[in-house]
Amino acid sequence: MSEERAEKSVAAPKLDDLMMAMDVVDTLRHEQDLVQRELDQASRDDVLKKRLRELYEGQGLEVSEAILDEGIKALKESRFTYERQGSALMRGLAMLWVRRTIVGGLLVALMLAAVLFLGNWWWQWSSARQEAEAARIELTQTLPDALNAAALAASAVAHTPQAKDAVDALEAEAASALSRSDAARARAVIANLEGLRDDLALTYNLVIVQRGQSAVETTPDVNPNVRNYYLIVEAIAPDGSKLSRTITNEETGQQETVDMWAVRVPQQTYETVRVDKLDDGIIQDRILGVKQRGSLKPVYSMPVSGGAITKW
Repeated sequence: MSEERAEKSVAAPKLDDLMMAMDVVDTLRHEQDLVQRELDQASRDDVLKKRLRELYEGQGLEVSEAILDEGIKALKESRFTYERQGSALMRGLAMLWVRRTIVGGLLVALMLAAVLFLGNWWWQWSSARQEAEAARIELTQTLPDALNAAALAASAVAHTPQAKDAVDALEAEAASALSRSDAARARAVIANLEGLRDDLALTYNLVIVQRGQSAVETTPDVNPNVRNYYLIVEAIAPDGSKLSRTITNEETGQQETVDMWAVRVPQQTYETVRVDKLDDGIIQDRILGVKQRGSLKPVYSMPVSGGAITKW
């Protein structure tokens, strides 16, 4: 048994010798000119060993004959040389597996980015599609139905030719807006038509204000030589309630919703009312006009000049 171990011990190279042989191979591999000139000529191994010995002696190293032989033999046999195994595809898959944590993280990140991108694209596409469908339904169904209902309701309470003409004009304007696919304008005109219907349905008396100031005169900024005369009025419903009305102020051109305003009248009308009030503090005839159901404007019982103001 001990003899067998001894034989194995003799047969197996020492680790130091093996390392030195590997160094010899490495030296030969880096000395490309030396290998090409000497190693390719098998009959000149002695010259090659001599050159190798000189290299190592120059570094202060002693290398045995056996190690030099072993190194030259190993280089010829391509020992101590790593050669790639398998195809490039298999090597690539193997490297992916080695780096699976990093690659997996990148794949997850890419998948999340793709999901977010596709989700956002789908949401935008779906929203745009829903908006387009809603716009189509509004233009072809909702607004036409609303226009028809508003026009019928307004026509039902329009009793005068002027009122009927006003309803027809607004209906035609809304229809024109729909034909141009102008939903915003159509909505606005339908709202005006509904407002007209409400105005036509109203009944009230245009009453001169008794308390406080009942009349006012003004001088226009554009013509200081002219005097305008107004009677201050309010709209009183049959039940005695005060109604708010939308009035265009002729001095500013702005519309305002108010419950008291001043109607411009001729100077004679103004003086008649002023004198009447000065007589005993009471205006005997306070009804300036009557607004009947179905009509656009009041029918005036006193002469008026047209126009109104909301501030004085």
